[in-house]
Amino acid sequence: METTQLSRGQFLKQLGLSSAALMSFYCLGTTMTACTSKSDDPTPTGTTPSTTTPSGNGSTDTGITGTTKGSSIDFTIDLTNTNFKKLKTDGEYTYVEDIIIANAKGVYVALSKICTHQGSTIDYRSGTADFKCPNHGSEFKTDGTVQKDPAAKALKAYKVEVLNNGNSIKITE
Repeated sequence: METTQLSRGQFLKQLGLSSAALMSFYCLGTTMTACTSKSDDPTPTGTTPSTTTPSGNGSTDTGITGTTKGSSIDFTIDLTNTNFKKLKTDGEYTYVEDIIIANAKGVYVALSKICTHQGSTIDYRSGTADFKCPNHGSEFKTDGTVQKDPAAKALKAYKVEVLNNGNSIKITE
């Protein structure tokens, strides 16, 4: 009697399950990181990885002070803190809660990081000084307005004030 070793996917295919069902079973049987795709990575090729910062009211250890989420956004980022030093470099960006902050050709920009089309996290593109959704290709200008659909609604823009001789920025509603 000859025994053939089948992979989990091959076995499920022989059962006649669809590719969606196969993926569901695959994800259940492995860690959820196996279900992410390269497009889920918020860091476009050729840029420094983005930093996601702690939530809530930060402390001086994180480089953030103030309220970073909710209906009263009002926080300050210490650009001398190691978590945010890179923001002093043109083309760099980071995420703080649901906000993307970018150094767009020497001007700091803060927008909602959530694409208005289907809720994906957008990226900053330093080469074109704009923001793009990696899932469906919506593009946004630095003021949050749509420059390429399928998104039809602008991103929420936050006020950015440079303080302390360029060593910190304040972001407010």
